[in-house]
Order: sequence, then C-alpha cells, then structure tokens
Amino acid sequence: MAYKILGMRVDTVNYDIATQMISEWAQAHESRYVCVAAVHTVMEGHDHPEFREMVNAADLITSDGMPLVWSLRRMGVAGQQRVYGPELTLRLLSAAAEKGIPVGFLGSTSETLELLGKNVRQRFPGVQIAYAVSPPFRPISPEEDEMIVKEINDSAARILFVGLGCPKQEKWMAAHVGRVKAVMIGVGAAFDFIAGTKEQAPKWMQSIGLEWLFRLSQEPERLLWRYLYHNPRFLILVMLPMFFRRVPRPQK
Repeated sequence: MAYKILGMRVDTVNYDIATQMISEWAQAHESRYVCVAAVHTVMEGHDHPEFREMVNAADLITSDGMPLVWSLRRMGVAGQQRVYGPELTLRLLSAAAEKGIPVGFLGSTSETLELLGKNVRQRFPGVQIAYAVSPPFRPISPEEDEMIVKEINDSAARILFVGLGCPKQEKWMAAHVGRVKAVMIGVGAAFDFIAGTKEQAPKWMQSIGLEWLFRLSQEPERLLWRYLYHNPRFLILVMLPMFFRRVPRPQK
C-alpha cells in the first residue's frame, strides 16, 4: 500500500518486507531500483516534477526519514516504521551473505570503499562483494557510462548499493534500470557510516527526528543550505496541515 506526500509515493513497508522483496528480485536476476526517501527527497520532488516522477517510478520507496514516518502515521498507518538506508543496507548484506547473493557498491571514494569492504567482510563472513567502484566526481561520457554498466553486469552483482547522494543516485538508477542487471538501491551516506568515515547520530536523536541536527553539526558547510531550505518548507507544507486536518486515504 502506498501514500502520497506532496505527490511523491511512499510505500508502507517495514525492514522485513523490504529485505524480502529486494532479496527475491535479486535472486530472480531482475533489474529494479529502490529509493529510500527522506525530507530532502520529497522536497526535491516538489521543486522538480521530473525528479518526482523518477522516484515514483521506483519499484519500492521506503520511509527513510522520521518526518515521513510521522506523516504516514498521521495518515492512518498505525505503527509505521522507519526504513533507514544504512540499516536496510546492513539487513540486505546479512541476507545476501546467507543466500549467496553477490553484491556491489557504486559511489563514494576509493578509500571509503576499501574500509567499507573490510568492515562488511568482517561483519558478514561469506558475503560476496563482486563489484566496488568509485566513479569520477564529474560528468562522464557515454562511453564511460557503457563501461561502468558492462563492468557491473560482468561482475554478476545482483544487489547494487548506490551511494551517490540525493538526487544524483535516484537519477542514476532511473537512467539505468533495464540496463544494469541488478536491484539498485540508493543508500546515501550508508557507505560512510558502515566504513566508519563518518559518525552516525545517536539512536535517541534518530528516534525523535533530530538526526539532521547531528549531521549538520558534522558537516555544516555541505548541509546547512539543504536543511535551511527544505526542512521549514516541509513543516509548513506537510506537517502543519496534517496536524489540523485528516488527509485522504491511501491510493492503491
């Protein structure tokens, strides 16, 4: 079942359902993509309808941010859980190790990917990391893009974690569905958290929706404008209206 928040679809799944769906798609060798949506995703979609359509075309959209979880609960989804990108990544890696599903990583830096691979192998013995590449931090040519697609497909990775950041990772996945023979999941900062190159917010801050404040304290120059621009508008356009009135039932 799905609801719309400012026109963007959010699916009412939990970790277990999302992990099972993605694992089954991967085992069936299907090309699909999954978005983990936060306030940033919703507001990018609000500002850019073409981006919203890219996200809405995804095979699964999870509620990564607590404001989205609160919105879904207000819409009547009692007990809706957060399906957080870094935690979903860990659960999928565990399932992949158990089921023998090869995985791949696209994004971040070579140094981060090296630490990520080391930590993943220690935490999930037997996991098959078939692909791990840091793409150039610049626009790439069609020839370079074809080479990346070929490398991913030749690696036989069936779950591809894409850590390019929003909105770049969503655009990349939408452009490569049907070409990349894997389930692609845009997981944002998960690579850095699992690699240990960036610190995660304490659980208590995550649970009350203050992870953004912790991340802002860690990376003020990069994140200040994003949070100042998106968060107040989400509050005004979504949270406050929901507080004062009920919203329509879910669209099936």
